[in-house]
Amino acid sequence: MIRTGYIALEIDGSYRRDRRDSADVPQAIMTQIIEFETQRLRLRQWRPADREPFARLNADARVMEFFPASLDRATSDALAERLETQIAERGWGFWAVDILGGEDFIGFVGLHVPVPDIPCSPYVDVGWRLAFRHWGQGYATEAARGALRVGFELLDLPEIVAFTALQNRRSRTVMERLQMRETGEIFEHPNVPVGHPLRVHCLYRLSRERWQNEPDRSSLRWIRGGR
Repeated sequence: MIRTGYIALEIDGSYRRDRRDSADVPQAIMTQIIEFETQRLRLRQWRPADREPFARLNADARVMEFFPASLDRATSDALAERLETQIAERGWGFWAVDILGGEDFIGFVGLHVPVPDIPCSPYVDVGWRLAFRHWGQGYATEAARGALRVGFELLDLPEIVAFTALQNRRSRTVMERLQMRETGEIFEHPNVPVGHPLRVHCLYRLSRERWQNEPDRSSLRWIRGGR
């Protein structure tokens, strides 16, 4: 049992067969949804009001430059629903992000269990997608550091990975700021069409041991879950 000021978790460090994707994934059984705040941001469960700004984000060609295509409204709404459901089921996932004292919903940041047909499965990855106007302010790095702390301290994960298209230098820079190490492993992402220029991805890793030795771990304030 791991306790914080608001959250009590029972951690099962074993792997199980996930009913949705048939991959072995780390499973954390918890009493409520995890939500938290960093210095400038709140990471929380999704709300219905997030759908519209999320659709605008997913339709922005600048945000979706390193994805195969932008998303229409129906596809964006379906993705938001899946992410909300995953948090409801696990207690963690790709959280919606607000600016404290400012704008509600600027994108998502968090932890995810992706498709199994990728090197190093089973694993959990850290990822982000923010509205273009909020780029260049360190929000992705700040929120991702908080997500890493959840993964290593609350979920007791031995390792967290990240990956992106080889050409995505911005996201790779964030991974490096998080002290993740490029492994030299490249792979073809199974969800990107064969022959597409973005199909080849690179892989970064961060072990719990390395993370524990980092002096700049994010300071978080835990808040109650949204349900």
